[in-house]
Amino acid sequence: MHPNTTKAIDLLKKLIAIPSISKEESQATSFLYDYIKKEGYLVNRVENNLWIESSHNKNGNPTLLLNAHVDTVKPTSAWNYDPFFATEENGKIIGLGSNDDGASLVCLLLTFFSLSQKEQPYNLIFAISAEEEISGKKGIELLLNHLPKIDVALVGEPTQMNMAIAEKGLMVLDCTAHGKSGHAARNDGENAIYKALKDIEWFRTFQFPKQSEILGPVKMTTTIISAGTQHNVIPDICSFSVDIRSTDTYSNIEILEIAKQHIESEITPRSTRLNSSSIDENHPIVKRGKELGKTTFGSPTLSDQALMPFPSLKMGPGDSARSHSADEYILIEEISEALSLYFDLLNDLKI
Repeated sequence: MHPNTTKAIDLLKKLIAIPSISKEESQATSFLYDYIKKEGYLVNRVENNLWIESSHNKNGNPTLLLNAHVDTVKPTSAWNYDPFFATEENGKIIGLGSNDDGASLVCLLLTFFSLSQKEQPYNLIFAISAEEEISGKKGIELLLNHLPKIDVALVGEPTQMNMAIAEKGLMVLDCTAHGKSGHAARNDGENAIYKALKDIEWFRTFQFPKQSEILGPVKMTTTIISAGTQHNVIPDICSFSVDIRSTDTYSNIEILEIAKQHIESEITPRSTRLNSSSIDENHPIVKRGKELGKTTFGSPTLSDQALMPFPSLKMGPGDSARSHSADEYILIEEISEALSLYFDLLNDLKI
C-alpha cells in the first residue's frame, strides 16, 4: 500500500459525510479549505471552488493544472447503505461520491502536496471545482477566469487509471414542429406529430461524413417527445429533445448548422459551450503514461474538460460504470494505485 493511503481514506470518509450535491457544495468546500490551510498552503476560493499553487512556481514555466470536482449527484432511492456515511467493507469504501469524484479529489490533492515539496519543470496548480455534474456556470468555467494561462490539465475522473485522451462533448436541442389543429374525424388540420417524425427520423439515421478516429461517430438520440391535448384533436405542436454527443471532428456550432439545413422543426440549443476535448497522443504526459503501462481510450462521458480551452487528459481511480449508481464505491487498492501512479506520471515531467 502507498504510504498516504490511510490519509487519503480518512479524508475521503470525511468528505462522504458532508452532502455536496451540485449547487450545495458550500460546506464541503469550507471543510476542504480548512483542511488545506492546516497543511500549510495558501488557499484561494471563488464561490464553491478552490485552488492552490505550488510555492516553487516560477515565471516562464509552463503550467500544469490538476483538477477534480467536489459535487455529487443526488442519491437514488435504491441505496442499501446510508449514502452520506462512508462504509468500509470488503476492501471497499461505499458512499455517495466515493467513486465520482471523491477518490480522484483526495488522491490528486495528496499528489499535489508531494509534488510541491520540490521544484518541478512546470508550475503546478490544483483546483477543486463545483457544479461539474450539471456543467454549471459557477464551476470550472468561473474558476478558470481566476487562474493564469494553463498549458495542460489532468482531470481526475474514474477511468480505472487509464488515459482518456479524448472526450465527447454534449449539446441538447429542443425542437418544435408546427402544424394546424383540426378534428381528428375530419380530413382537415396538419398533424405536427407527423412533421416531427420526419425530423426525428433524420436525427436517427443521419451519418456525419467525418468520423473521429478516437471517439467514433457523432451520436444523436431523441430522448423526449410531447404533443397533443386530447384524442380527437389534431395536434398543432409537437416538441422533442435530442441529446447530441459531439466529437473532435465537428464543433457543436457546426452540428447545429447541419441540423438546421436538414430539418423543418424549430431548433433551440440549450447550450453550445460543452464541446469535445482532447490531447495529442504524443504529448509528454501521455507518453509518460504509456511508459507506466497505461492504455489510452476515447470517453463517451462528459466532464469539466468540456469547458477547458487547452489540452487535457482525464485519468483517475475507480470505474465510470459505478458513477451515479446506488451503493457507489471505490476500492482501497484503487486509491493506493492512484497515489503511486499520479506521482510517477507527473514527477519531473517536462511538458
